[in-house]
Amino acid sequence: MKANYHTHTKRCGHATGEDREYVEAAIQSGLEILGFADHCPWVYENGYRSSIRLSPSEVDGYFSSLEDLRKEYRDDICIYIGFESEYLPALIPEQEKLLADYPLDYRILGQHFLGPDQEQIYVGAPFQEESYLEKYAALAMAGISTGKYLYFAHPDLPYFLGSDEVYRKHMLPLCHFLKEKNIPIELNVLGVADKRHYPNPRFLELAREAGNSVILGIDAHSPEQLLNHTAISEAEKLCEAYGLERIEKML
Repeated sequence: MKANYHTHTKRCGHATGEDREYVEAAIQSGLEILGFADHCPWVYENGYRSSIRLSPSEVDGYFSSLEDLRKEYRDDICIYIGFESEYLPALIPEQEKLLADYPLDYRILGQHFLGPDQEQIYVGAPFQEESYLEKYAALAMAGISTGKYLYFAHPDLPYFLGSDEVYRKHMLPLCHFLKEKNIPIELNVLGVADKRHYPNPRFLELAREAGNSVILGIDAHSPEQLLNHTAISEAEKLCEAYGLERIEKML
């Protein structure tokens, strides 16, 4: 594995470790590229502060810290500064204003929610509603259509308990759309390491059918996760098992 574009920081509230520790772990792991993509902040008019993503006031420190590390370690590793974000059209304009003056290298789409944080419609929790799956696919396709996202993080996050027929109805068109737009899907190494409900075999079957390309994303929430070569190896074997074309570098 040469590049990881999915790295968080403790600013999101559910990761640990200092920024420097992630960089040093990445170097130790043999990575050539380390992309930070912490959970992108939303700007809420009522002042609501999410507990699972950066606050707007932390953006400055995020960029200044990572820019300093990029300069310090430029001879050892290439560092990119990005964000993982949902596509929620009503909130995008204020988010764009917040980030306008920062040197953002990329974004990855991570559609955890179907609406603002306060609504807590989280697709990673078990659900039966077909309407949630339908909205997830629609938001993902609309987001990708903007051209602002490098790839689609853990596209198989939805913990849908319904039938394979309904799952296929909404997720196969999404896979075909991603193939058409030449947007890779992520095979999430953290999901492998923690034995989560994703990577999801029924999604990977659809990805194979659609001919999607895949990129590994460690989704690191601690520096140690960048050194989990067992999980990385298992993820690589999954790519091979499903015959998915693997992309090593995107920037």
